[in-house]
Amino acid sequence: MNRVAADSREEPRPVPSYDSSRARLRLADRHIAVLAHLVDGQNPPDELWDSLLELQAAALVGAEGELSQVLAPLLGALAEPMVMVQVEVTGEHGPVNHGVVIGQDAVYSHDGWPGEEESEYTPVEPTFLVWELARKVNLRKDRVAAPERPVSRLETTMATLDAAFTALAEPSEDEAALLAATRAAVQEADSSLTGDVLELFVELVASLNSHWRITTVWDGDHEGERTAMVRALAVWDAGPLGYWIREQPAEPILPGAVGPDSPLVVVASDVGEIWDKVTDLLPDKEDLHVDVAGTPNT
Repeated sequence: MNRVAADSREEPRPVPSYDSSRARLRLADRHIAVLAHLVDGQNPPDELWDSLLELQAAALVGAEGELSQVLAPLLGALAEPMVMVQVEVTGEHGPVNHGVVIGQDAVYSHDGWPGEEESEYTPVEPTFLVWELARKVNLRKDRVAAPERPVSRLETTMATLDAAFTALAEPSEDEAALLAATRAAVQEADSSLTGDVLELFVELVASLNSHWRITTVWDGDHEGERTAMVRALAVWDAGPLGYWIREQPAEPILPGAVGPDSPLVVVASDVGEIWDKVTDLLPDKEDLHVDVAGTPNT
């Protein structure tokens, strides 16, 4: 690691940081990659050298590559995760990734921010996991009372959704004209949508605050064999029109599995049902392929 002291390049502005009052860390994926190399006793590759310098400037890594003790719980969880939770929330500013990593001795939540590469890693108590996931997707109790809807289930295709998004993205100062153009685009894509159902679909897409999905992965048993287990949930947050569970395309979606002709099915829900489904995403302790005392009870 002597190369650090001999490097004549200007040291970049430190981006990672540590907040001792809440034991939280601010790190980008490239910093995590550097730490992974150091944990394995390897020098980071050249493309990660600036990231190493940033970690050293923040006193999280020493001049010879030694790791600060404040990193130990997080790195332990990342090195041997029992459960990984991925949360992707897509809103006005595009997709933002969050998540939770559950290790044998620590649980860390991480939150992204639109337009920034760093995430904030914060330790959480296992008993608060459902609350933590609900916070990440902005699950709100004030939407318990679902509004009146002409139907509670909408079926069309992904091409129809794309047509609606494309029409709504057109610049317009006249909201009524924009909705009319969107209605026409939707009906052209799927002539089976008519009347109240057509109006509801257009209003639903136009009202979307965000759409999000939570995917939980862990090492479990299936028919006596050790295998990766996956549970997932996808939801539309349509603001005044409430929550809608996206049943199709079914999660988890594999790359290339969804095309324009793929069915799209969304079903009206409420905060109570969504809470229960988020809870069900987390495996019970007996579901985990781990026999270690002190394992967090998820």
